[in-house]
Amino acid sequence: MTKFVKTTVLGAVTALALGSASTAYAAEEVNAAFFLEWATPNQISKVDKAYDKAMGVKVNWTDFKTGVAMTEAMLSGDIDISYSQGLAPFVTAIQQGAPLKMIGIAVVYEANDCFVKNGSGIDSSNASELEGKTVAVPLNTMADFAFRKYMAALKVDVSKMKIVDQVPADGAKSLADGAVDMACIFGGASSKAAAEVGTPIMNKQQKVDAGIGSFDVISTTEKFATENPELLKSFLEVTNDANLAWKATPEQLAKVSKDAGMDLPTTTKQMADFIFPTNKEQLEKYFGENGIAAAAASSLGVVFSNASDGKSIAKTIDGSFLK
Repeated sequence: MTKFVKTTVLGAVTALALGSASTAYAAEEVNAAFFLEWATPNQISKVDKAYDKAMGVKVNWTDFKTGVAMTEAMLSGDIDISYSQGLAPFVTAIQQGAPLKMIGIAVVYEANDCFVKNGSGIDSSNASELEGKTVAVPLNTMADFAFRKYMAALKVDVSKMKIVDQVPADGAKSLADGAVDMACIFGGASSKAAAEVGTPIMNKQQKVDAGIGSFDVISTTEKFATENPELLKSFLEVTNDANLAWKATPEQLAKVSKDAGMDLPTTTKQMADFIFPTNKEQLEKYFGENGIAAAAASSLGVVFSNASDGKSIAKTIDGSFLK
């Protein structure tokens, strides 16, 4: 986490902690965060106002460029629920003392790609040549996590690389302009742009063999969870219904595509590799003492901080709202 972001998060943590001492209230509106270029079935429920109807309140949706920005918005009180926040920014925030909770799994997907500039002569067989090169990475995101896992698997020393913090759209542009030698990307349109001028450092099978994968979470603040448990349960029920109803029909894809800000082919290709676990599947596989969520969060915490405490992270994972 950069010094600026760390300072911002720590300041917001203090402010939120002070605010939590006030009298509990029932929210009259709910502010939810989501990503553009990240197509999910629940966007149909978003567009059709199914969340508003089920929760009995107005739900305001705001798009963000990174999960780090989602964290800052939750801690400042501007956002109540973050949909599909990356596990990496969630864990990083917890390590900084942020009072957040993971309440659900939004999507399981293949690890984000890091694209090497075409013509560089660098691929997985000689990845060590990236040492001394410049790489665009949206820091403390799942793309950052994937980047570090790729480099570890390919035995590349990241301390010998110049890493610039850029959101995916900027990273793709820098790759096209030749300003960076590799760019780590998430998001359909940004990934499509990067693929036009670069090639993933690891292919799908290499990722599987190396055990590198990703999932995004549904997160909220401890304060909102304490004061509005029924709203969270309703939010997750609507999301679950959307996942169960998803058949990837032309009509569904068209609606999601428009809301995600992508064209239909890009949306179709992106969602083909996505898995949207139901509430039942989440409870069975991800939550609980030996669930995937706690194990993955603890492992990811070690990647970003050698001082990571897996038990502390596990305490912030709460599947009770899925029941």
